[in-house]
Amino acid sequence: MTLFGYDLDGQQIAALVSLLAVLALWLVVLGRERGYARWFRQWEADRKARRDAELAQHGQGPKRGPWG
Repeated sequence: MTLFGYDLDGQQIAALVSLLAVLALWLVVLGRERGYARWFRQWEADRKARRDAELAQHGQGPKRGPWG
């Protein structure tokens, strides 16, 4: 097989295929990691909003600063 004017044998083709497979794997992992980070930030914001609403319902405001 010829690629960009170079003759590639079976071992080089296998190495190229495995390199492309590893690149695809890393792209999938990166996408899932970014999705998890986005989900976790949203979950944390929702949890804080629920807690603040619960504190406001009991007559306590959300604490601001280290002394409340």
